[in-house]
This record gives sequence, structure tokens and C-alpha cells, in this order.
Amino acid sequence: MPTLHDATGPELTAAQLHDILRLRVDVFVVEQKAAYPELDGRDLLPDTRHLWFADGNGVTSYLRVLQDPGNIRRIGRVVTAAPARGKGLAAHLMDAALTIPGEYVLDAQTYVQGFYARYGFVAEGPEYTDDDGIPHIRMRRPA
Repeated sequence: MPTLHDATGPELTAAQLHDILRLRVDVFVVEQKAAYPELDGRDLLPDTRHLWFADGNGVTSYLRVLQDPGNIRRIGRVVTAAPARGKGLAAHLMDAALTIPGEYVLDAQTYVQGFYARYGFVAEGPEYTDDDGIPHIRMRRPA
């Protein structure tokens, strides 16, 4: 298993942020053809936690945990590079992310709803389609 990296927004180096953003754009914007504003202003916040695996080619799997109002943590940008898929990297990232007790929410692409259910997330509300036509579902994991 590769080494798990964990940093808050201010702890990220420029090179780490670059590699993280490259993976997110490669998958979400290019591969999934979802032209959306990837840079949302939350990556460098002190309460944003970044978790990722990397190899010699850069970041291979990543997620971030945001602090939402009401002391709710939001997991997002869960992504794995195509060559690294099927190795359980995202599962290891989820295990690490959920070590902090509390209530969590996320907006899952519906085809991976079962993945998040393994971690105690339950669908909340109806399925919806984002601006790029990708079906999603809001999920919550109680404290």
C-alpha cells in the first residue's frame, strides 16, 4: 500500500496542490466531460483536510474533507486515476477520513452510492442531476 498523505489547506505545498488539482481536472473535467469551476476557494482553508496517495507519476487517489456549518463534515472530490482504479485506494482514503467522529455528508454520483453505503452513508432525498447532467444523490452519515 502506498503512503497516505494528509494535510490541511495551509500545509499543502504548491507542488502537492498542483498534482491534486491535475488529478481532479483530469478525471472530473476531462474524463467525465463536466465543465464546472473546479477551483471553489475551499482547498486552502485551514479547516480543509486533504488525503491522498501518490506514486512517481503524481497523485493517484484523493479526497478532501470540508467543514460545513453546523459542525458537519463534507467529503468531496473523491477521485482515483484510471491506472490506479480497482486497488482499494479510495476505500483506504474513506477509512482515514472517517477517523474523526462526527456527522458527515456527501453528494455521490449515483453509480457509486453502494460504495458510500459501506461506510454508513444513507441516501437523503431524491436523485438529482447536476449542471453537467451527471446523476447524484445526497448522502448522510450520522454522528
